[in-house]
Amino acid sequence: MPRAWTAAGSANHNVRMALKFTTSYLEDSVELFRQSKRLGDRAMAQVADEQLFASLDAEANSIAIIVKHLAGNMRSRFTDFLTSDGEKPDRNRDSEFEEAASTRDELMRQWENGWAIVFGALEPLTDEDMDRTVTIRGEAHSVMQAIHRQVAHYAYHVGQIVLLAKHAAGPRWESLSVPRGKSEEFNRRVAAGEASQR
Repeated sequence: MPRAWTAAGSANHNVRMALKFTTSYLEDSVELFRQSKRLGDRAMAQVADEQLFASLDAEANSIAIIVKHLAGNMRSRFTDFLTSDGEKPDRNRDSEFEEAASTRDELMRQWENGWAIVFGALEPLTDEDMDRTVTIRGEAHSVMQAIHRQVAHYAYHVGQIVLLAKHAAGPRWESLSVPRGKSEEFNRRVAAGEASQR
């Protein structure tokens, strides 16, 4: 399993510089999406293959189902983002909660393809695009609102993935944030520019 944090509380496989200051809504939103993806990547890397497909109970979603739903949502919302409705006519949302991927490779292809669509849609935009109008299910949103809606939605589901992965990993789990008992050391490292709060 890849280590998420060393004993000193640093992300030894994903070292990043201190948080970049920005007043750009778009730039910060893209970074928040990247943060959510990193959390999901690091969480899923800590569980055995079979644990990706396990459900806590009959009404709960597995990690694989959550990934399938996220990928379906990403494809629908961000394909032709500025020019077509965010709820595509060929999307079958209910099916996203049935018949998940059967292998880790298939699951990760769904995950990576979904995020590629998100970043492919957002990276060409500028802050001047934020007041343009897009629709989701026929309801008008500014581009800013549509992005903000998905930042919240994806963070919600990635949080579920992290919770399920932590439950599955048990004592093998390695923290994705500041490890217990390491807050003071982490504060020092942030102040020194050695770590990022994201």
